[in-house]
Amino acid sequence: MARKPAKVLTDLELDIMRLLWQREEATVEDLATAFAQRGRILAEPSFRTMLSILRKKGYATRRRAGRGFLYRATVPSAEVEKNILRDLIDRVFDGSAAGLVAALVQQGIVGEKHLAKARKLIAKREKGEE
Repeated sequence: MARKPAKVLTDLELDIMRLLWQREEATVEDLATAFAQRGRILAEPSFRTMLSILRKKGYATRRRAGRGFLYRATVPSAEVEKNILRDLIDRVFDGSAAGLVAALVQQGIVGEKHLAKARKLIAKREKGEE
């Protein structure tokens, strides 16, 4: 039996989505050029394949424009971030967001500057100012 396609984005899919979020719409050629400018080469047929996968997953859409297509993101970046974090929390920390936060602090991944910012965000949330 074939494996069900993952809803979480791969690294390459996420890189392509970043390009789509930066632009309202883009052609395959636009995306390939932007990728190349960042030092990554991906042939246009490979971009078409990846965009097809993103469309099947519901992250992108396209519309006809002349002889080609214009692609756009259909899912906001904040929603993708939330999905990736939820997946990480579920898989690594047994569903505990507090476990993720504790690991970030205990492992020294989050420094004092970021902790101060996090404290301010928490205080705003507690006041209902979010």
